[in-house]
Amino acid sequence: MAIDKALREEYEELKKRIEYHNRQYYVYDRPVISDAEYDRLFDRLLQIERENPNIVTPDSPSQRIGAPPLSSFETVRHRKRMLSLQKVTSREEFANFDRRVRESLEVDDEIAYVVEPKLDGLAVELVYEKGLLKVGSTRGDGTRGEDVTVNLKTIRSIPLKLSGATSKRYPLLEVRGEVIMRRSDFLKLNRNMEEAGQPPFANPRNAAAGSLRQLNSRITANRPLLFFAYGISANDLPGLPDQSSVVRLLGKENFLINEHQELVSGVDSVADAFEKLKRLRPELDYEIDGTVAKVNDFGHQSRLGEISRAPRWAIAWKFAAEEAETSVVDIIFSVGRTGVITPVAKLRPVKVAGVVVSNASLHNEDEMKALDIRIGDTVVIRRAGDVIPQVMRVIEDKRSGDEKAVAMPSRCPSCGTRVVRPEGEAAWRCINAACPAQMIERLFHFAAKDAMDIDGLGGKLAAQLVENELVANPADIYYLKKEELLELDLMGEKRAQNLLDAIEKSKTRELPYILVAFGIFGIGESAARLLVDKLNKLDSIVDASLEDLTAIPGIGPTMAQSILDFFANPGNHEMIERMKSAGVSFRPGATEPAQTTLAGKTFVITGTLSKPRSHFKTIIEAAGGRVTGSVSAKTDFVLAGENPGSKLDRANELGIKIIDEKQLGGLI
Repeated sequence: MAIDKALREEYEELKKRIEYHNRQYYVYDRPVISDAEYDRLFDRLLQIERENPNIVTPDSPSQRIGAPPLSSFETVRHRKRMLSLQKVTSREEFANFDRRVRESLEVDDEIAYVVEPKLDGLAVELVYEKGLLKVGSTRGDGTRGEDVTVNLKTIRSIPLKLSGATSKRYPLLEVRGEVIMRRSDFLKLNRNMEEAGQPPFANPRNAAAGSLRQLNSRITANRPLLFFAYGISANDLPGLPDQSSVVRLLGKENFLINEHQELVSGVDSVADAFEKLKRLRPELDYEIDGTVAKVNDFGHQSRLGEISRAPRWAIAWKFAAEEAETSVVDIIFSVGRTGVITPVAKLRPVKVAGVVVSNASLHNEDEMKALDIRIGDTVVIRRAGDVIPQVMRVIEDKRSGDEKAVAMPSRCPSCGTRVVRPEGEAAWRCINAACPAQMIERLFHFAAKDAMDIDGLGGKLAAQLVENELVANPADIYYLKKEELLELDLMGEKRAQNLLDAIEKSKTRELPYILVAFGIFGIGESAARLLVDKLNKLDSIVDASLEDLTAIPGIGPTMAQSILDFFANPGNHEMIERMKSAGVSFRPGATEPAQTTLAGKTFVITGTLSKPRSHFKTIIEAAGGRVTGSVSAKTDFVLAGENPGSKLDRANELGIKIIDEKQLGGLI
């Protein structure tokens, strides 16, 4: 059946608008519309496609949702091999590499190099034919890789279609880059996996690789992956004389390009760039393990050629691995809010990658047995992804014979209930819903910033409230009396009143945050907003069927079942009714237009301020601004408190405006 012209025009316009907003959010980190408005556009696109299946094109944003699971991955042969890199670890070794390059080219002048961070992710290739993404594959053995096209299409920083001009000039364009996961997203993913009794990923690279190689692409679609483009397969395309011109083209085509890439000349400049990235490394929200220096000129690259599996025109300058040796003082067992029992190694404090480490999660019984770790052991510690303290190995040669083996407890360390390890799970659990440790963790989670935001209700106070039997359910906090609080340790008149004021203020918290506060497995802020945007009211969410929930893009069967299980629990219904009786509004969300006085402005926050940095980040973002972790030429303002450190020095070097809290208020 012929499709109405007006409908086709609307469909094409929707595709353009949705992809524009995908770029603003996933590539530039500058969303310009609300999630609800984005979903409205997407829902209309899906409606048109459902009613007119023949209208669907390969570049439709709907193709990012995922497809039915595969039984296995097909193999793809790369038209040009994806090479590995040789590596150096010192200035002297890089100088030798540079000397070999100049001798091979028979030049005395300094060589121009593009220097970029060496991202620690998964290398992939994207093949565009006549501007459309046709095939996406992993590096594999360099000659053949796995066809992960469907999974790569779910990553919103990957364009599904190139511009007309580029498509016409380069009918075949093979783009190469790295799939990564941010450190902050990695931490959230591991927390969720541990609470579900699943083995966590060792580091962000493993998380990215594991997410991309899912046979079920809908799982990949729900993982926070990014793609950084860093080159193309060919160095002989017309109009592209060097690596710098390729980077400009990829940026123009809306690929995510690393902002710390730069063009320099000579050994000294490459060494300076290496040291700069080394200093910057702790501030980045993604893993890098060194720098990559590429000879910029494509003519030079062709003359230099390659050896075996590596090019002669590029080199990886790796950072030294940061590990430390310490001893195990004790092994204890913590109880999470879902009842998971986690072994934790208490360590003699030691500095690793600039941070003092005194605890390291051993994750589960299987991990503890694999390490064969004992109290008194000497161990090697690394911060996985420079974030999570991780026991790498036990130094068995240093055992004296006095070390003490520790087994998983048969009863909960908190309540004494017998623990169980469900079939197919890696974790032991306490199944006592009234377990005090679980209640303490649940209460602490309930009051967190990204949940009910009850300032002053931290872990220590949560423990006191539970231990003194003032709270047996999160709803009980809305019935606390000042005289009860004043009986607690270190609780004075002012602190008690401030807590009661914060509890009262939380009654107007929006529904997405309340859903997060409930601690429903798998439901974070993004999923909570999806639920509220689609179903609007709490009652609609409570009454939703499995089919209703899985019909919401982004809510998979596991999450849907978790929601159903939560609201099927009579105790949770009682908690909700008590919250309603106490005056909690459960309002869906504000309908007033967002303030945009800082739209398009980029901020960096540094130093000690009067409140946590997250407070100022929220203020800036609410006014349309953007907060990043490092100072660059793109930074508009640096909000500085006391002891600001190197970020302030960098801002002064670049001539960026420095402001204080009062001046921020004036800007807004």
